[in-house]
Amino acid sequence: MARNTLSRTLHDVGLAAWFGGSLMGAVGLNAAAGAVDDPAQRGRVANEGWDRWTPLNAGAIGAHLIGGTAILLANRKRVAEQDGVAGMTALKTVLTGAALGVTAYSRILGRKVSARKDVPVGAGTQPISQTPDDVAKAQQQLKALQWAVPATTAAILAVNAYAGEQQRPSEMSKGLRGRARSLAHVA
Repeated sequence: MARNTLSRTLHDVGLAAWFGGSLMGAVGLNAAAGAVDDPAQRGRVANEGWDRWTPLNAGAIGAHLIGGTAILLANRKRVAEQDGVAGMTALKTVLTGAALGVTAYSRILGRKVSARKDVPVGAGTQPISQTPDDVAKAQQQLKALQWAVPATTAAILAVNAYAGEQQRPSEMSKGLRGRARSLAHVA
């Protein structure tokens, strides 16, 4: 079996940055913006941080997807032949699609908030009574979504851990035997 060190590195480092950056934003950046004395500058602080992070996050997501595709291609025979691997791969694909969707929608909402300069807010995802309605609505949606991105990427990390366990020699031979038994029952 060939080594896939570069693919795994792109996959894992990209996912780690995607998860870590989104978690830091939810825990740190969005809340820290509320420490700015002037409510009209709080949104600007959060928006500047997210605008700086976005290109790096896009690169991290791209690295994750490129690495994941390369790993899938390298393991396509195992996906087809080892019992349980196709299901794990399908779950990981669904979670990745969900994480991409939540990330993209969060960015769309973030751009709505960022387009309105110097509006008073409580923090990055917290409107106050003086916040314009369109910005307040976007912030309220972002308040929930800021946790959805790290949650879905953490779920991908958990599936990755399971996938790693599936690659143990004992699990591979058990999975191949299980697959062979299920094919024998079909025939």
